[in-house]
Amino acid sequence: MSLEKFTIETVLSVTRWSDHLFSFTMTRPASFKFTAGQFARIGLSVDGELVVRAYSVVSSPYDDTLEFFSIVVPNGAFTSHLKDLTVGTEIYLEKVAYGFLTLARYQSPQPQDLWLLATGTGVAPFLSMLQDFAVWKDYQHIFLAYSVRTPEELAYADKIQQILEVFSEGHQGFKFIPIITRDPEAVLNQRLPTLIETGRFEEFAGHCLSVETSHVMLCGNPQMVEDTKSALKAKGLLMNRRGEGNIAVENYW
Repeated sequence: MSLEKFTIETVLSVTRWSDHLFSFTMTRPASFKFTAGQFARIGLSVDGELVVRAYSVVSSPYDDTLEFFSIVVPNGAFTSHLKDLTVGTEIYLEKVAYGFLTLARYQSPQPQDLWLLATGTGVAPFLSMLQDFAVWKDYQHIFLAYSVRTPEELAYADKIQQILEVFSEGHQGFKFIPIITRDPEAVLNQRLPTLIETGRFEEFAGHCLSVETSHVMLCGNPQMVEDTKSALKAKGLLMNRRGEGNIAVENYW
């Protein structure tokens, strides 16, 4: 892999949410441009070889730094080393951002509702979108569903509130929908596709998924994405093709 495709950046901070979830920020070269929802390819030198993985950007497109959210994969060739990041660690950043999980994929006329459905670290691109003023201008209702296994895995809950304060500019149509599947005391504790199939999801949201008014984006583990797509299709929603349709997914796994 050609190193000319990369810049060498520096880790600025590391946040450890649990024993297997962490976030980190790094320097952002002025030349690195991305659209909210896209991912970057970052790399580490491991035993003399550059190992690279794709990570959705958490940061706002307006930020001077880049932030990423990672899970530790047991014995993973990349995350087993990435988890040991410290401030000052050098890290490779490919110069070009990738991905089509962006609002630009939807053509006008613009529906009224945006549903952002995530599991685990799949919340990252949606946090970036919510830090773009355009999303608050373009949608009357915005729903962020964030499904995790345990309460401590619900990272960024405070950050979501901060995003509202900075970016929403008085928008009254946002609802955060936390789902904690292994907590019997949680208001919502079933998998996303089950909640959609039973109607509990829309009941909690206080709003209906609709072919006419809804854009739905999915990011998370592949099984969740497949099962949730099926649940949404059963309600009549359509995959987004050539700018038309409701459902968009990320495919960099």
